[in-house]
Amino acid sequence: MSRSKISKAKFIASLMAAASAAALMAAPAVAQQAGDDSRLDTVIITATQREENLQDVPVSAATMPDDQVAAVFSAGEDVVALAARVPALYAESSNGRVAPRFYIRGLGNTDFDLAASQPVSIIMDDVVMENVVLKSTPIFDVDRVEVYRGPQGTLFGRNTTAGIVRFTSVRPTEEFDYNAQATVGSYGTRTFEGGIGGAIAPGVQMRGSMLYQHRDDWIDNTLVKGDDNLGGFDEIAGRVQIALQPTDKLDILLNVHGRDLDGTAAIFRANVIDVGGNGLNGNYDRDTVTYNQGGGNPQHYNGWGGSANIGYDFGDIKLTSITAYESTNGSSRGDIDGGVAGVGPGIIPFESDTQDSIDKLGQTTQEIRLASDTAGPLQWQTGAYYFDSSFTVTTVGPSGFPFPTTLKHENTAWAVFGQGTYTLSDALKVTAGLRYTNDEKTLTAVEAPFTNPLVADGDQVSIEDDYVSWDLSALYDVTDDFSIYARVSDGFRGPSIQGRDVAFGSTPTVADSETVLSWEVGVKSTLLDNTLRFNASAFTYEVSDMQLTSVGGAGGNLVQLVNADSGTAVGFEVDAEWAPLDNLVFTGGYSYVDTEIEDSDLGVRPCLQCTVTDSFDGLGRALIDGNPFPNAPETIANFTARYAIPLGADGELFAYTDWSYQGATNLFLYESIEFQTDEQFEGGLKLGWARTDGSLEVAAFARNITDEDNIKGGIDFNNNTAFVNEPRIIGISARIAN
Repeated sequence: MSRSKISKAKFIASLMAAASAAALMAAPAVAQQAGDDSRLDTVIITATQREENLQDVPVSAATMPDDQVAAVFSAGEDVVALAARVPALYAESSNGRVAPRFYIRGLGNTDFDLAASQPVSIIMDDVVMENVVLKSTPIFDVDRVEVYRGPQGTLFGRNTTAGIVRFTSVRPTEEFDYNAQATVGSYGTRTFEGGIGGAIAPGVQMRGSMLYQHRDDWIDNTLVKGDDNLGGFDEIAGRVQIALQPTDKLDILLNVHGRDLDGTAAIFRANVIDVGGNGLNGNYDRDTVTYNQGGGNPQHYNGWGGSANIGYDFGDIKLTSITAYESTNGSSRGDIDGGVAGVGPGIIPFESDTQDSIDKLGQTTQEIRLASDTAGPLQWQTGAYYFDSSFTVTTVGPSGFPFPTTLKHENTAWAVFGQGTYTLSDALKVTAGLRYTNDEKTLTAVEAPFTNPLVADGDQVSIEDDYVSWDLSALYDVTDDFSIYARVSDGFRGPSIQGRDVAFGSTPTVADSETVLSWEVGVKSTLLDNTLRFNASAFTYEVSDMQLTSVGGAGGNLVQLVNADSGTAVGFEVDAEWAPLDNLVFTGGYSYVDTEIEDSDLGVRPCLQCTVTDSFDGLGRALIDGNPFPNAPETIANFTARYAIPLGADGELFAYTDWSYQGATNLFLYESIEFQTDEQFEGGLKLGWARTDGSLEVAAFARNITDEDNIKGGIDFNNNTAFVNEPRIIGISARIAN
């Protein structure tokens, strides 16, 4: 595929010129506005580890409004439902409701192993969720959902080369408050989410929150007696927070949480893509599969964790200490080929039934920060961070063969960091930061199969690296309502070890550390008497020693790490919120990113049964130089609208709709006709009555209202197998709050 080359210097210069021109044109228009209807709420984010107005922070960031969060998760969806709900954010999973894979601005990792490293960091209540299973922690009773796009290598550290998705729960306060929402929908879907809290003693507040999600089995396995054998799940999660103020200077927030999941692993569908095509064919039936293996595709996970967030006010300096521990265990099993050899649907050369489990995962983190709290022109913070993780992963193949393989993964990292912001004038401030990180990983073969002569019990692989990441940014207020900013940032993802292939006769593979250098310019504005918030940013970045994962292909159900020389991307994103009337609010966003792998000699094993469009080397590998990053949607668009009609003194009838769109996406490292998707969309609708103060709501809703069948990923080593999105769910919901 030919792709136009863009000079980075010319690209950045053009962006800065465009931003300056926009500022000059917008300034008079803003100055002419009179009055202030102030229909838009101030959006608070914590991208700098302080609570700040979104419009005052020189970083491309977005949040999800409360209505959107409630709608997206109303039908029992897991965290993958966030895909395409924010410009430049994508997520998918071939592991059911666990081990999601996140991508920001096209950068992510397609590795499905339970020990995979990702360049998108998930932070929940100030704690990094590093392992892919921890990243699937259920979302409930949340106060904020924030997305920071681009490297966040100073304050948040390694493995943030693509960006961060941050969740903050509703926290205890002095005021007694509660909220609860229940839904009932198609396929026996039932959900409940709620929280209640307030003061329980002088200087002590408490909040309890819980989530329950259920769906009946709804997919028929034609080889099993009876109907509705697969697809259901039960998940319950809870959280208790206690806030203590022993003195005027000391604040302590204790957080204990847990989850339990019992459901169906991913549903793979054999040969639902024709050779030479890239859409679903006649073999596809959403409600039916033909499985002779997988044991019913069971999935069981449970975990718990706790944290202590301690703050002490010294006057001009504030101390923050966050100590946290996370633990999880679980397993998934699946009929990976999605059918039956000799029966179909389609040609299936061999069976594949695989079980992967994670055991004894323990993650300990400690962060200490000192931050200035003065009115002077200089605001600074500095700190240290420690991370320690250990867990085992066991892989079992078809009928127990290869014999169970257990690998122990250990990871220790530590960092010191500092960042400062200096206000040069009323209109201009600059920010700079540095972080030193040391990252060490070890893989040990606890139980290696005797069928693999290359690896024995006790064999170890160890890797270590250190790096100094940094960022520099400036924000200039053209007017009180219009700002421009520029940011250059550097990110680091530590080295990775992948040992899943030990179970299939190979040795572990290693990927060197990857680094990212990103350039970004943007505008932030509130216009039309504060009824329109319009933010836009444009970026280019280069990934050096890009970590890639070669999954499947002709090599079979395998996973191998490789480094590409580099990867490049250019793009932009736009976020907008407009409230033209008191009872009408629109939000919208759009992102475009053009990504390209750059390594003239790098080849991977492609599928045997599909139409590969890449060139090949002498070893039968597809050369991927010039290909887009895998699972990197070229465009993402999202839109929401809420309209209300007043009814009585304190009520309203309302309609809310939300839509997301995903453009051209290449699923694997190589390019083939079959494993590319385009023009996928999903929509939701909610109609109901509510009190204007938000204390009560009753509504009917629909998710995936047009019942789209969208391919979300594929299995390429055996046949043209795919997995798809969630079905249409229609239901009713009720919500109370105070």
